[in-house]
Amino acid sequence: MIKRLLALGGISIGMCVIVCSTPQTAVAQQRTTNNAGWTAPKTPWGEPDLQGIWPLNHLISTPFQRPEKYGDRRFLTDEEFKAAQSSAEARNKRFESGAIPAADSGQATRLTSLISDPPNGRFPALTPKGKELYDKMRGSYKPGQTVFDTPEDFDSWDRCITRGLPVSMLPRNYNNGIRIMQSPGYVVILLEMAHEARIIPTDGRPVLEPSIKQWLGESRGRWEGNSLVVETTNSNGKPAMTNAGVPGSPPLTPSTENMRFTERFTRTDNDTIEYQMTVEAPEILTSSWSAAFPLKLDNSYDMFEYACHEGNTAIRGYIETSRFERANKTKATQAPR
Repeated sequence: MIKRLLALGGISIGMCVIVCSTPQTAVAQQRTTNNAGWTAPKTPWGEPDLQGIWPLNHLISTPFQRPEKYGDRRFLTDEEFKAAQSSAEARNKRFESGAIPAADSGQATRLTSLISDPPNGRFPALTPKGKELYDKMRGSYKPGQTVFDTPEDFDSWDRCITRGLPVSMLPRNYNNGIRIMQSPGYVVILLEMAHEARIIPTDGRPVLEPSIKQWLGESRGRWEGNSLVVETTNSNGKPAMTNAGVPGSPPLTPSTENMRFTERFTRTDNDTIEYQMTVEAPEILTSSWSAAFPLKLDNSYDMFEYACHEGNTAIRGYIETSRFERANKTKATQAPR
């Protein structure tokens, strides 16, 4: 699938409430306190101003799930950070050295993982129901799947429908643009990957009836001081919760219609939003999980068209190739010796 037209004119090809725990919230509060002379900007109608482009490129080299060697440690030591910087530089050189860039450049951060809770930074184990749903999942990221016979053998991202939530708010190797726009009573989050707009009312209107399910769920926002808190329910449960498209993620994880997704956006200086997310899905996960990381303002970032795969030919190509391989494998097995 063609996922992104890169800045050099090349093409990258790939197939395809409980707010966060108190320590995370305290980080944002502490950073605001440290900027004692700084005043949070306001919109003309008096709400905290979060507008701008906040790409996730700087997080590409930070794994979603924490490597076990770090245990419960949230941050790298100076020596580990220096090694992470060297690794990020080598990665950037590798992906940018060809005729066209193969991925966006990324930086090293001091975070050992994007996941901040559970304390070990690991994705929670699946419940029996979660394992049942996982076994039914299909898609290009499903480990061991070799049979592609119908469009239903692909997930929503493969089919260019949606990347889903919460995964759309996590970094990828490319298409990391996130643009926030505001008007009285609304916040709009435009996502470069899959070119979607999350339209979030902040006027206190009630949520939709539970029977109304949507690909990205139904979001409602509210202001708590300088923080925007967004709660999303009414998901249709069809997109993956996350997948290997996020660096350091488990290969594929199921979602559920009963998932509650809570986000907090707190601007702590002119160029930083402390972002936190919490996912509650007790039906399929043995515990909730949270991620926390800074969003960095970069209004020079170019949001490119999301072409996905031109003419929707990738799905057909997978199906035709899978059928050909299986047919010829059978013939080879039956051929006389």
